[in-house]
Amino acid sequence: MHITFLLQGLLIGLSVAAVVGPIAILCIQRTIHNGFLYGLVTGMGAATADAIYGSLAAFSVTVIATVLVQWQVWIHLSGGLFLIYLGVRTFFKKPADKAAQAYGGTYARVYISTLLLTLTNPQTILSFAAIFAGLGIATSASPNKGASPTSMNSILIISGVFLGSALWWLLLSGGISTLRAHITPRWLQWVNQLAGCIILLFGLYALRS
Repeated sequence: MHITFLLQGLLIGLSVAAVVGPIAILCIQRTIHNGFLYGLVTGMGAATADAIYGSLAAFSVTVIATVLVQWQVWIHLSGGLFLIYLGVRTFFKKPADKAAQAYGGTYARVYISTLLLTLTNPQTILSFAAIFAGLGIATSASPNKGASPTSMNSILIISGVFLGSALWWLLLSGGISTLRAHITPRWLQWVNQLAGCIILLFGLYALRS
């Protein structure tokens, strides 16, 4: 049944998103300082990146996948440098008296920056490729063919991946948001410093790898 593929994708998306990494730390930090929507938009950027890499793996877009893997050193380098910059900036950031309001393209910048940051880990596509190969639903993309049952199953799984990842970020940002009212300004400063150190370490690890 088609619903089975959607549920499989949902579980895959949840499991991939639930891994603690720099995006999770960034989501927590932004939720505490700026509110639920900032954290959620951060997560949506990551969920979109998961869906993009999942699509490349599911439809066997080997040309793009190969290029990403071949250039992974430079991609990791740019991502690592950005994480180091973000970590240092977060460490020295002073807590605001109240949550910043999103005027203009603020939410868009949060979304796009997180999307690009998540895409700097091309190894993610290899994880999706292994998972989809194990499930036996990967298909070759061809503009001359209509949507086959296999490609439809792939679309359902990819949709599930996005929904599962989005669900995780919704739960994380929502849970942190409920605790936000009980955090004092002193705690906010510690949150910035701790988050900055963790993000910085992720950046250094990315450069080393």
